[in-house]
Amino acid sequence: MNSALKNYAAYVNNKIDVCEISLNQYISTDNILQNKQGIECAASLPIQGGKVTAFKKGDILLANIRPYLKKIWYAQFDGGCSADVLAIRANAKIDSHFLFYALFRDDFFIHAMKGSKGTKMPRGDKTQIMEFKIPVFAPQTQQSITTVLSALDKKIALNKQINARLEEMAKTLYDYWFVQFDFPDANGKPYKSSGGEMVFDETLKREIPKGWESVELQSCLAKVPSTVKISNKDIKDFGKYPVIDQSQDFICGFTDDEKSILNPQDAHIIFGDHTRIVKLVNFKYARGADGTQVILSNNERMPNYLFYQIINQIDLSSYGYARHFKFLKEFPIILPDKDISRKYYEIVNYFFIKIRNNIKQNHHLTQLRDFLLPMLMNGQVSVAE
Repeated sequence: MNSALKNYAAYVNNKIDVCEISLNQYISTDNILQNKQGIECAASLPIQGGKVTAFKKGDILLANIRPYLKKIWYAQFDGGCSADVLAIRANAKIDSHFLFYALFRDDFFIHAMKGSKGTKMPRGDKTQIMEFKIPVFAPQTQQSITTVLSALDKKIALNKQINARLEEMAKTLYDYWFVQFDFPDANGKPYKSSGGEMVFDETLKREIPKGWESVELQSCLAKVPSTVKISNKDIKDFGKYPVIDQSQDFICGFTDDEKSILNPQDAHIIFGDHTRIVKLVNFKYARGADGTQVILSNNERMPNYLFYQIINQIDLSSYGYARHFKFLKEFPIILPDKDISRKYYEIVNYFFIKIRNNIKQNHHLTQLRDFLLPMLMNGQVSVAE
């Protein structure tokens, strides 16, 4: 048995002043992540003096522009959201977390797109959205379903937190050794802080450690093995090998095409020619099609884990919408001492192996959740089973 969403929830219309929320409490279409990946911190708040919709912990937030992007989030705190984000509040007839999972299904976003208006930037119809059918279960069954699905989501979230911390540790060490130049000297002391010799580099217009040099990034580029590139239409939801492209999602899908496989010796760097997104991949994968650049180092003084950190810090945003790889190749970078580079690699290699394992586990957990979700909601599978 199913019943319309409007019988279980309503849109939140209460407004608050922007000055009443912090940056961490603001949600817009820009910081709800696509493909149901949650949220990130907003880049900025709206202009002071304006108002935003006041949502509460337990509300369901949906980006209403381009519903096919599947931007949805179960609020973990009180805050404010922009006008293009719909805040849906469950009534007493339904468990709010269960309602979130009912809307988390792909069927909901298909429904929203059917009623959307506009072509370039389709916008969901608020009345039509409220007609979406919600499965009717007893309160205890709702809670049981939510317990199963949320347990999977909590483990996924924990793995993401661990990975973020490991990335932060690798970045902190990079900053300390290759930006501040306080890598351990021959006596184990911080090089620059302990009076290590520095020389002025004309290209970089700054001092760098003696024995280091500046080069154009392209001088460190190795030839990338030629493989089949996977076009968007050929990307599958399930398959043997993950497909990595220049999109925001770390893994955009899967393929079974053996001719497309790249197998990094340690790691490959993916650079989005259009998006400027940088990813580090240390497992077998297939490359996405247009705009997905694979970067490898040809220099033992530039191990790929270090190359990744350097590329990740290069700002090419001033070029606007363009093919950015050509500008990246011309960028001057520091070529460090071989021994220091090797020490950095040896330390962070463990971090990125752990990150790889967590990414793989998260994809298995996500596939399990997405497999169970529709069957739990339509009664094909019960929690007891």
